[in-house]
Amino acid sequence: MFYKKHAIASILGCVAALSLVACGDDSSSGPSPEESAIQKMSIREKVGQMFFVRPEALDTTIHWNEYAELPNYKLEQVNKTMLAVNKNYPIGGMILYAHNIVDETQLGNFIAEIRELNGSPLLAIDEEGGRVARIANNENFDVPKYESMAAIAESDDPEEAYKAAFTIGTYVKKYGFDIDYAPVADVNTNPDNIVIGPRAFSDDPETAAKFVVSYLNGLESAGVIGTLKHFPGHGDVSTDTHYGYASTDKTWDEMLKCEMIPFKAGIKAGAQMIMTAHIAAPKVSGDDLPATLSSVILQDKLRGELGFDGVIVTDAMDMGAITKQFSNAEAAIKSIQAGVDVVLCSREFTQVFDAVVKAVKKGEIKESRIDESVKRILKLKKSK
Repeated sequence: MFYKKHAIASILGCVAALSLVACGDDSSSGPSPEESAIQKMSIREKVGQMFFVRPEALDTTIHWNEYAELPNYKLEQVNKTMLAVNKNYPIGGMILYAHNIVDETQLGNFIAEIRELNGSPLLAIDEEGGRVARIANNENFDVPKYESMAAIAESDDPEEAYKAAFTIGTYVKKYGFDIDYAPVADVNTNPDNIVIGPRAFSDDPETAAKFVVSYLNGLESAGVIGTLKHFPGHGDVSTDTHYGYASTDKTWDEMLKCEMIPFKAGIKAGAQMIMTAHIAAPKVSGDDLPATLSSVILQDKLRGELGFDGVIVTDAMDMGAITKQFSNAEAAIKSIQAGVDVVLCSREFTQVFDAVVKAVKKGEIKESRIDESVKRILKLKKSK
C-alpha cells in the first residue's frame, strides 16, 4: 500500500489543531491529541515513526560494510530511489553525518528535500563540540570550534557549557536541525576509554552533572532538542562499541553513586531524549545483553526508578556491538520489546521495517507498545 507524501504531516496538523481544542479540558474526558492522531494511523505509519535513519538507508542501491565506505557514495541530496522507497517506508527522523554535508547551500537544499519525505521526519545531528562536530569540523562552515567538553569544564564554570551549547544550538537550528545528540552525560572514569575521553565533561560525577545540565539548557534556549548519552554510562569501559562487545562490571548501587548522577540531573532539568549505550551491564541486568536491548535497564531502571518519560533513542544500530551479535531485524525487534522509542541507523532498513511490522501483526510486539513510543515521538514533534 502506498501513502500520500504528507500523510504524517497532516496527522501532525491534526495533533496541533486538537491541542487547541483540548486546552482546559479535563484530560480524563477523552484521548489526548497524540492518541487521537495515533488512532488514524496505519501500522506502517506508526512503525515508521520509530525509525530514524541515515540518508543511505532509503537508497537501496547502496550496500556498505565499513563506515569508511559511506563517503564514497556522496549521498548529499534526496534522489529518485530514496523517494520511491520512502513512499512505502515512512520515517520518523533522519540523521546527517559529516559525509552528507558539503556546505551551507547544499545542506539547506538537502534538509528542505528531507522535510518533504513521507513521515514528516525530524532532523538530527551529532554536534557535541570538539572531535564530534559534523558542521564545525567542516572547513566550509564558519562557526565557532571547541577543543572538547573536558576543556570547557576546566573553566570550573558551568556557564561556559551553557554558552557553548547555545552557540552550537543556534547554528544547528539555523541550518535546519531539530535534534542535537548531545550532551555526553558519561563520567570519564576509565583512563583507557578510547570512545569517550574528553567528550565527557569530567571524571567526577557531580562536576559532570552541573555541566551537562548547563549544556542541555543552552541547547533548549536555542530551540534545539538535546539528548543525554550514553545510558547507562559509557565512561567506564575500555572497548569501542562501534566495533564489538563492551561491558561494565559495576552494580546498580555503584552506578547510582557515579554514572547515574549526570543522568538524574539531566532528567530533573527536563531532558526530552536519552540515547542508550550498546554496553552490557550483567550485574545490573542479570545477562550479557547490551543496554539497548535490556528491558531491565530501560524499563525497570530508566523508566521506573529514574522516572524518565521522554524519548529513548538507541545508539546507532549499525555499530559492531549490535551487528556482531544479532541480525539487524532481531536487534530492532529486541530493542523495541525492551522499551526504546526510536531505532537509530538500522542496517537493511527496509527488511528491518518489514520485520517489525510483521512482529506487530504476529503479536511478538504488542501494538500498544508501538503506540506508547509513537505518542512520545508525536509529542516531541509538536514541541518543535
